[in-house]
Amino acid sequence: MAAGPHANAEIYEAGAPLRSASGILLLLHGRGASAADILGLGEEIAPAGVALVAPQAAEHTWYPNSFLAPIAQNEPWLSSALELVESVVQRSLDAGVASNRIAVCGFSQGACLSTEFVARYPRRYAALIAFTGGLIGPLGIDLHHAGSLDETSVLFSSGDPDPHVPWVRVEDSASQLESMNARVELRRYPLRPHTVLCEEAENARALLAQAFSTPGS
Repeated sequence: MAAGPHANAEIYEAGAPLRSASGILLLLHGRGASAADILGLGEEIAPAGVALVAPQAAEHTWYPNSFLAPIAQNEPWLSSALELVESVVQRSLDAGVASNRIAVCGFSQGACLSTEFVARYPRRYAALIAFTGGLIGPLGIDLHHAGSLDETSVLFSSGDPDPHVPWVRVEDSASQLESMNARVELRRYPLRPHTVLCEEAENARALLAQAFSTPGS
């Protein structure tokens, strides 16, 4: 279980029951938002039979400062958030769901946390969907992470310019996950507001349908 600020996080669930689900969609909300908010997005994009799981961040934030701040300035919140996500994944594994049937999705701060989690805990996931997010750390930092994502499907989808997430970090994050053997799709939306467009949700829905379509994939 997680220690620190998120130690007592509430976990929200929707969709199929965990133990009978064909897969898991783990959803991470943005700063100032809630698990209930991101569950609504999950219900739009998840295939039938998939369980939706969304933890609630303490004080509605996963970490206090920008994802581009020095990592130490976001501790102990960041480590606590990563531990919480891993504990949710482990609970799914314990319920008999293989990691390649677990997809991780987030928006904004939740997308950054999703991307950082997948890079720090590399394994074959069903998918990673990052709506406006990227790896965590200052611009110019070495983003290298060891390990293989074993052809995990990844979608980075972001506006450019975005007030919180520079496009260059989205590109660099996509390149890093590609180097970890992920299958990465990168979509840029010029002048898009800080939101998730209907087209982005449709792209995510198609990716998840494909990711969960192959038995045992």
